Amino acid sequence: MVMRTFLFLQGPSSPIFAGIADRLEERGHRCVRINLNIGDSLFWRRRGGHAYRGRPEGWPAFLDRFLVAHRVTDIVLLGEERAYHRVATQAARRLGIRVYVVEMGYLRPDWLTVERGGMSSNSHFPDDPEQVLAAAEGLPEPDWTRRHSQTFLAEAAYDLLYNLPNVFLNLGYPFYRRHALFHPLAEYAGWVMRLAGEKRRGAAAAAAIAELTQAGAPVFVYPLQLQTDFQLRAHSPYRDQREAIAEVLASFARFTPIEARLAVKVHPLDNGLIDWKGLIGATALRLGIDRRVTYLDGGSLDQLLEGSAGVVTVNSTVGLHALQRDLPVKVLGAAIFRMERLTDQKPLDAFWAEPQAPDPALCRAFFRLLAASVQVRGNFYSRSGADAGAKAIAERLDRQTVNEPGAFVDPPPRARPAKTGRSG
Repeated sequence: MVMRTFLFLQGPSSPIFAGIADRLEERGHRCVRINLNIGDSLFWRRRGGHAYRGRPEGWPAFLDRFLVAHRVTDIVLLGEERAYHRVATQAARRLGIRVYVVEMGYLRPDWLTVERGGMSSNSHFPDDPEQVLAAAEGLPEPDWTRRHSQTFLAEAAYDLLYNLPNVFLNLGYPFYRRHALFHPLAEYAGWVMRLAGEKRRGAAAAAAIAELTQAGAPVFVYPLQLQTDFQLRAHSPYRDQREAIAEVLASFARFTPIEARLAVKVHPLDNGLIDWKGLIGATALRLGIDRRVTYLDGGSLDQLLEGSAGVVTVNSTVGLHALQRDLPVKVLGAAIFRMERLTDQKPLDAFWAEPQAPDPALCRAFFRLLAASVQVRGNFYSRSGADAGAKAIAERLDRQTVNEPGAFVDPPPRARPAKTGRSG
């Protein structure tokens, strides 16, 4: 076996990256880490850690020297579109270093993603239906039995452990620049306020979903993503989620029959710092569709999708939940599931009148290949889930089986959307 050197950059606020490194070293590899802030160092707490305390403009030169001096062969990170990580992926391409991106699973809630090269418009997963069908032939149906569970409380506790030292004690890293849009304290204040009203909002959403499902009219579902989501920020034609909302509601107003309804569902982890309900209500009122648009903050996604006419999404994984139910899906950004015969390729304006359901054979093949090639079982925020995920990811990295079998196309087949604020 040839020893490789894995460089870990920023990961989730979870012990999983340290766990992956432990298991890789057990297999004879070397693991190093560059910490960019105190939170990074708290979640590493093992040998091989190095600190970068310089300014962002000095990061490219530092990283180039580090990669050569430590003979790095592989980089592992979360969020390849973070500014520090974009520099790293560019350097890796120049030097022939493999990059692996670890994220929450496409097949949530009990899976993690590990992709070689990146996600969405950076993804090397095939977008040719025939290639997917061929690669998936003979692969088993995924085991959908849930094995691990995690709680919002555990996720919040890890997040606090990571971010609070960065806010109050980050003297050792004076030039670090965060990638997030909101200050951590503002986010925590928003979550506290939302938690206080969670029961009331959940009851209102459940009643609204029951009313929608009993109305007998076609209901389209539009799930909002987090404003901070890099899938939205980097892999869509929108500079801001407000642009996407404006486009979807305007198209719905112009091109759907009068009886059709649109359910807009806020992300369950939204921090409440933007008044989406007020924005959507005002937009719908201006367009004359306020009686046809329902805003949901909570409630069962499964119940909402049951019997719906289709889903419109920028690139939320709710689209995958819909495909598992053979529902029509219209994708407005770059996504691993934006594919001929899988999701509707017509312009959004035409989707409402004649939504196209996925090809059943391709849909089943897509999920078999997705699960086999770029998904592992586990999660970030429970002991059993993080341990299982670390073990499975380390095995894939060691054996170089990420994106296998047959799920790596070079160059990446999906174009990065231009920031026009409009989508087809």
